[in-house]
Amino acid sequence: MEDTAGLLKKTGENTRVGRQLQFTDAEQIRSNRAVIKAYIEQAIAIEQAGLKVEKAEHTSTVEMPIEFSRRLEENMALKEAFESLTPGRRKAYLYHFGGAKQAKTRESRIDKLIPRILAGKGLHD
Repeated sequence: MEDTAGLLKKTGENTRVGRQLQFTDAEQIRSNRAVIKAYIEQAIAIEQAGLKVEKAEHTSTVEMPIEFSRRLEENMALKEAFESLTPGRRKAYLYHFGGAKQAKTRESRIDKLIPRILAGKGLHD
């Protein structure tokens, strides 16, 4: 989609495609009514045309925290469950685990989320 008015915002720091409109009051909507309508019409046309976003080559890798790497080595069921997740789900877990500055916090996050991984669920499922 073309964002001629610059209103579309990424949904997250690591989001490649998803964008959304964000408003904090009704006046922002009223003052951008024509642009919003044009964006909706453009989105409908894209959907009706069946256009899809091309899959990107994996240009970035996420470093696996050593604490989680050890857990995978110690627990084959956990390793199999983690490897069976989609690449995006694996990446989300690694970002979450690696985002903690202290090893104790990384360990805590890993402990808390092991059951979700074993259940085949993503971080935000």
